[in-house]
Amino acid sequence: MTLSRRTFLAAASAALVVPRIALAQPGAGRVVIIGGGFGGASAARFARDHFPALDVTLIERSRTFTTCPYGNLVLAGRRTIESITFGYDRLAARGVRVLNQSVTAVDPAAKRVRLADGTEVPYDRLVMSPGIDLRWGAIEGYDEAASARMPHGWSPSLQPITLLRRQLEEMPDGGTFVMAIPDNPFRCPPGPYERISMVAEYLKRAKPRSKLIALDAKNGFSKQPLFQDAWEELYPGIVEWRGASSDGRVMRVHPATMEVETEFGEKLKGDVVNVIPPQMAARIARDAGLVNQSGWCPVKPATFESAQVDGIWVLGDATIAAPMPKSGFAASSHAKHAIACIAASLAGRAPPPATLFNTCYSHVGPDYGISIVGVYRPGPTSLVEVEGSGGISPRNATMTPERRQQHRQLEALYADGWYASITNEMFG
Repeated sequence: MTLSRRTFLAAASAALVVPRIALAQPGAGRVVIIGGGFGGASAARFARDHFPALDVTLIERSRTFTTCPYGNLVLAGRRTIESITFGYDRLAARGVRVLNQSVTAVDPAAKRVRLADGTEVPYDRLVMSPGIDLRWGAIEGYDEAASARMPHGWSPSLQPITLLRRQLEEMPDGGTFVMAIPDNPFRCPPGPYERISMVAEYLKRAKPRSKLIALDAKNGFSKQPLFQDAWEELYPGIVEWRGASSDGRVMRVHPATMEVETEFGEKLKGDVVNVIPPQMAARIARDAGLVNQSGWCPVKPATFESAQVDGIWVLGDATIAAPMPKSGFAASSHAKHAIACIAASLAGRAPPPATLFNTCYSHVGPDYGISIVGVYRPGPTSLVEVEGSGGISPRNATMTPERRQQHRQLEALYADGWYASITNEMFG
């Protein structure tokens, strides 16, 4: 079966990319990593495997990590929450010192991190992969209490996806599932649209008289033609998506009546209401002075060192790294390059050149996957996408039906392979 250049790149970029400097041994140093998700766990594993002289401490308040990727498959009934939850024992066995505590303060001047129990952890270099917080109140009426009735399911540390799954199971056949999707930037740009697909897959199978209405604060979204092709093909009559120009922007919610209200005053009632609110960098990053007025963390594009505070490297969703998206793959790519830069700085060498990769896979139906790929390098003030380096999966109309089926099946397999590979890389 012949693969396109773009599809080959999507598969190949899932492999571990080791910066050249990793082949040289750095001097010893204490590296402390805050946050044990895609960025932090990848950084800890990469540091131990490629720079064994480094003393590596990972600080993560939870003893397990549930991934956002593949959480939408829990909604479709294709995955269990246990299958996307991982522990840190194997990282510890590799020599990473794992501290399951909350961080209460970072002191860049003294190069110390203070923990909830009062312990202070010294460092030579600090890596922060703090993740996101939700902007409670950005949508009128949507606060943490409202999220119990109108789940977001967007941050496993704040709310498990199983709450939304339970509401979906309890929804009557013929009911309405309403989604509110935020404007950019937010964690995992294709994520809401994969969620639409997985909920629609479940409704088609289990509650075929039901409907999904997605209200979007944007007029366009990642992989839009591919998702809409799939919805038309797989879920006719089930999915309705409205962009901002079609009164898709949700301005306020009414949890007591399970209604959302749009910009022009329309009220829609749902049996299940999934509100994904606007987001910002997590509080520890804000408290450490790493964010600017946007609520996100600017970084130096060549190294991922904070542009606000010297000596701290910032990874993952919390960063301003556009055009690179906020994704698990991107966070892992940030992590490897940042650790290589840290090792170089401890050894008194210049940082290695940066080439960063991202692939975002999405499941849209049984044996049906799509993807978007990008390769990035640092420019003078921000990352830039390498011209001609990536793109999205080919659209349905460009292939014969047989070829389309084969291609979509391959992409679904690539997605599963990527997920198995990256979680093993982090926790295996």
